[in-house]
Amino acid sequence: MNRLLMNYRSFTATMLFVLSSAAYASCGDKGIALQVLGSGGPELTAGRASSSYLVWIDGKARALVDMGGGAALRFGESGAQIDDLDIALFSHLHVDHSADFPALIKASFFTDRKRELPVYGPPGNQVMPATSAFIAGLFAEPGGVYRYLSAFVSDKGAYRITAQNVTLKDDETREIARNERLKIFAAKVIHGPIPALGFRVEAGGKSIVFSGDMNGEGASFGQLAQGADLLVAHNAVPEGAQGVERKLHMPPSVIGQITGRAKVAQLVLSHRMQRTLGKESETLAAIQAHYRGKVSFADDMACYPLAGS
Repeated sequence: MNRLLMNYRSFTATMLFVLSSAAYASCGDKGIALQVLGSGGPELTAGRASSSYLVWIDGKARALVDMGGGAALRFGESGAQIDDLDIALFSHLHVDHSADFPALIKASFFTDRKRELPVYGPPGNQVMPATSAFIAGLFAEPGGVYRYLSAFVSDKGAYRITAQNVTLKDDETREIARNERLKIFAAKVIHGPIPALGFRVEAGGKSIVFSGDMNGEGASFGQLAQGADLLVAHNAVPEGAQGVERKLHMPPSVIGQITGRAKVAQLVLSHRMQRTLGKESETLAAIQAHYRGKVSFADDMACYPLAGS
């Protein structure tokens, strides 16, 4: 009897996993879609991985934006395949945007990926390493933290990670990468003393823009977001935030101002933290004073297909 019960429980758990995975994998079956892998910030919030996003193109995950803690698990749950990724982008290198990248790379050892994985991110300063130094610090010999995976940054592995630092002027928006499926644009954004970038991914005549963490200063991000089909903005602080948190992040009214001026079709709020969770009504009111389009509050694994793609 006990054995039958154990077998039943095992079968039930397997079926739930299969059904759950199938539901997640439905994001991006055709056209262009955004999937939120991690909708949280650096806090340990139940049900929320840290910041991470996928852009799906015709049923395949092609662009990865950030890879915070918990995102590797969400990547697997989404049904995405590491082999399909065309590019990985880091908005900046805070732990809650980058910690699970080594886990993703280790997992790729068990896949059939053969082509290069280009990684783009910000340059360094006295506070943070450049993206190229970050990747070398993780994997390169002799001093990399995970130097046992050094084949991924040399010519010895099945494929190679190539890291590129994106250095931009304060008012500059520039294309940084493209292939037959997508184009990537970037702009410098202000996140206190931390080098940071916003990104625009264009594919199939549609555009998805990522603010990353930013305080809303400067004009370049507004240019990057102009006319976007979907903007992912980070709702990390409430209206009225002051001090250090305001120097790092934009409050809802600033999100609304930027989104309204850029004439964005749809706004998705992510990077939701304890100080903003439960304040959705006032957040929405502050945004809608400047922007009248569709606004969504993201949760992990949420999928946003773009109409007409």
